Amino acid sequence: MATAPIIDPSKVLNLPQPLPLDSGRELEGVRIAYESYGTLNAARDNAIFVAHALTGDHHLASPHPKTGKPGWWVRMVGPGKPIDTNRFFVVCANVLGSCMGTTGPASIAPDGKPWGMRFPVITVRDMVRAHVALLDALGIEQLHAVVGGSMGGMQALSLAANFATRARAVLVIASTARHSAQNIAFHEVGRQAIMADPAWREGDYYSHGKGPEKGLSVARMAAHITYLSEAGLTEKFGRRLQDRAEKTFGFDADFQVESYLRYQGLSFTDRFDANAYLYITRAMDYFDLAEEHGGLLANAFAGSKARFCLVSFDTDWLYPTAESRNVAHALTAAGLPVSFVELSAPFGHDSFLLDVPALDRVVAGFLGEAQ
Repeated sequence: MATAPIIDPSKVLNLPQPLPLDSGRELEGVRIAYESYGTLNAARDNAIFVAHALTGDHHLASPHPKTGKPGWWVRMVGPGKPIDTNRFFVVCANVLGSCMGTTGPASIAPDGKPWGMRFPVITVRDMVRAHVALLDALGIEQLHAVVGGSMGGMQALSLAANFATRARAVLVIASTARHSAQNIAFHEVGRQAIMADPAWREGDYYSHGKGPEKGLSVARMAAHITYLSEAGLTEKFGRRLQDRAEKTFGFDADFQVESYLRYQGLSFTDRFDANAYLYITRAMDYFDLAEEHGGLLANAFAGSKARFCLVSFDTDWLYPTAESRNVAHALTAAGLPVSFVELSAPFGHDSFLLDVPALDRVVAGFLGEAQ
């Protein structure tokens, strides 16, 4: 079969029309940053859309321009890998509301100033609307599959529910169909840390040099704990001291785990915008597919003809296996084909990003099945 030319790996799409939002507002001048890998075939039916998590971006399998680190899923995406770019055309877009190229609160508003807190509150469904606009621009009517972990899994479920004909297969990893009270509570701690930082300036900090770095760092530290497992933390750090033989009887980072969290917080402020963190966490907290579809989760998938695969991890306490099982039951009630597996891994919620060979086999097997 003849193939279409390869689209450049990194691009920005400017939407010609305003993007409608769940809040009732419309957002004009939306820019969508994305990357693509592999070749779109002549039939345009070999595309896979990969949705990223909260602090992720579209640098899926190529080096991050700010940190220089490899793409966040380079172990999964590439020639001969589970998401095989020799076979599939793979697209990943930065979400609406972020700070890595797609329009968000740090972007310039029509009046020439950063949006800041004037940016409209968005939802996961709004993010997916932007993704669909990108697929339209690329001439992709139906995806071979949509794939996502964590918040990316929410986007995958939202696309299946709200744009039922756009994907033939849906792969959801370590995710949920709605944010629980505990999830919301952790996010609120992070948001309050940001907003309590004097440098936040009610979100208008862009012309004042540094933003609320201390608050954003604390928010990242609190969130990062939820991504790990107790067993993993114990094995990696235990109660070992950091570069000292005895406790200081002070409030320096006596323990290795304290030093690790401080590093994670500080390094995060170099690549992420505090306001974007507020907006994206709020979008995740608003996410509730059942609520969007009359209170019954099975109703969300009534129009779908896709096949589904759900993956959870036994050490993930942020989105535990019960959340994936709940989605599987709803899909079964809707009469849709669904496979569900809980994998054993020591890394907690972050297992979907790390070296879990069993996940590689599940992803490759599900995506490689004949349609």
